[in-house]
Amino acid sequence: MKTSAITLLFFLSASAVLAQDYAFKVLANKGANEVKSGEDWHPIRTGASLKKDDELKLSPNSYMGLVHATGKPLELKEAGNYKVSDLEGKVKGGTSVLTKYTDFILSSNSAEAKKNRLSATGAVDRGESASIQLLLPQNQHSGIYNNVAIISWAGTDVAGPYVAMIRNMFDDELAQIETPETNLAIDLTDPKYSKENALLIEVRSKNDPTQVSKQHLIKKLAPSEQENVKKSLNEIMGEVEEQTALNKFILAGFYEENNLFIDAISAYEEAIKLAPDVNSYKEAYEDFLLRHGIRK
Repeated sequence: MKTSAITLLFFLSASAVLAQDYAFKVLANKGANEVKSGEDWHPIRTGASLKKDDELKLSPNSYMGLVHATGKPLELKEAGNYKVSDLEGKVKGGTSVLTKYTDFILSSNSAEAKKNRLSATGAVDRGESASIQLLLPQNQHSGIYNNVAIISWAGTDVAGPYVAMIRNMFDDELAQIETPETNLAIDLTDPKYSKENALLIEVRSKNDPTQVSKQHLIKKLAPSEQENVKKSLNEIMGEVEEQTALNKFILAGFYEENNLFIDAISAYEEAIKLAPDVNSYKEAYEDFLLRHGIRK
């Protein structure tokens, strides 16, 4: 019994050391930023691990999105030098559950994942012939947790203005929304939609109705599913509730891991809106769309 207790104590101590092998990981990076590890400075890259004794140098107009080993996110926007040990002093608390999703984000956007993306780009599936392509998943992944869905058809060759047609499952028209933009936010709590469990979305050119998208489904989660997602989300929400691009990025990873692709799309769109000049978020969004066949 005594030997077992000593063995367990050794295992727990070793695990703690391994868990603290790094202080932060880099989730997003913009600019000619560098890290000093030992005596030398090196360019920093997304996915890099930062140790307690390292030092960062942010160039002017730069940005860095970090996540601490405890799961606490941290954004850096001001040019200057930062000791990693000092940055650790700025993060308090954190939940290790969050690292599950940040690790998922990093693996999904690794060099190997980007290589696979290039392969996919070279063999584009042109099965969908619609002239306007909505950035929405196939119907088997049409579930949504949140009350607002952001629908985008950016990159289309069809000129606006556009008309979004929203119908229920009986094909009754609930709304026609005209917009000059290539995106639209749909509030599911709107009285027009609040009693519907699912909506059908289609977008067409106002000037040429033959230029039309494929019809896509948005389906509210069943109450039991909603409760399960809420329970998981509550485990990390205290760390990501602030409206920052980094937090939205992490939430996108949470939603993707839970197969809530419409919620992930909205989170990516919000992250890009909050940090439009940080290409890390745009590239991660593009990778997400390609690996799930949303963008053809």
